[in-house]
Amino acid sequence: MKFFVDTADIAAIKELNDLGMVDGVTTNPSIIAKSGLNILEVTKEICDLVDGPVSAEVVATDAEQMIAEGRKLAKIADNIAVKVPLTWDGLKACKVLSEEGNMVNVTLCFSANQALLAAKAGATFISPFIGRLDDINIDGLELIEDIRLIYDNYGFETQILAASIRNANHMSECAKIGADVCTAPPNVIKAMANHVLTDNGLAAFLADAKKANIKIV
Repeated sequence: MKFFVDTADIAAIKELNDLGMVDGVTTNPSIIAKSGLNILEVTKEICDLVDGPVSAEVVATDAEQMIAEGRKLAKIADNIAVKVPLTWDGLKACKVLSEEGNMVNVTLCFSANQALLAAKAGATFISPFIGRLDDINIDGLELIEDIRLIYDNYGFETQILAASIRNANHMSECAKIGADVCTAPPNVIKAMANHVLTDNGLAAFLADAKKANIKIV
């Protein structure tokens, strides 16, 4: 399963990328607004830093303007994935942009039907939001399972990009289900390394090493 990092924080991306933990990056208008940076400039900087797909989202709501914005975003770098919302106009934009050879990430997916439409429209990635479904007492992981089943049934090449990842458990569960990609904030990816038994075991080892005056260098 590929790891995308969901941030525009250059330092955080670089830290994870240096460890080989970044297969791509996702951004959205909220993330860009939080960064306080110009969308074109920060997206270009991210594209120069990572080799994998970098999702940059349109802000228009009608198909014609989405297509225009998507074409402009795609010119930033060869690894741009134009991000469009899962609306009827978004699907129209996806169809045009994908047929022009652009990677397209269809976002804000909350149902299997929506995912099926995105695949039919030629999406490179479909982004189902797990955490936001969990927030309204719907199991977001079940959606990942449903999409995986449908895509496998019919051989769709659209990649499942699990989004709205809230915790490390979401990451491992998506991996077991067969999501192609998970995009998560840097703190969630780093939290995957945490386990209380690791901490306790290390503390015990270090205490014994101190008692025995074990030194290596």
